[in-house]
Amino acid sequence: MTGWKLPGDERKRLLDRFAPKYEKVVADHVTLNVGANAGTPLPRAVEAEIIGRADDGESLECLVVRIDGTTDRPDGSTYHIAWSLGPTRRAKESNDVLREKGWEHIDKPISIELEPARF
Repeated sequence: MTGWKLPGDERKRLLDRFAPKYEKVVADHVTLNVGANAGTPLPRAVEAEIIGRADDGESLECLVVRIDGTTDRPDGSTYHIAWSLGPTRRAKESNDVLREKGWEHIDKPISIELEPARF
């Protein structure tokens, strides 16, 4: 996969702002390309903002990210950071929650720094 890592200082700042609701804290990246391999170029630097939050009320929460003015990932899903999960959940299920249940805007967008990465 390729996308952007959330640097440690940004992660801490956001964890202080959005206390994780579930026991497994992910809070570390935004995915761009799931099918990427070692030869796939890293994405370019982007302007990014947290603009929303989703929680299925059971065991998964994520933050919605706007990348260069859009929340729409090229594969049709929504840019996000998987935030916290219950014991049986996986981060990729955030895509299902966003698609099926939607998300809520936060009061004011929060600019964040992201670093191009492969993971």
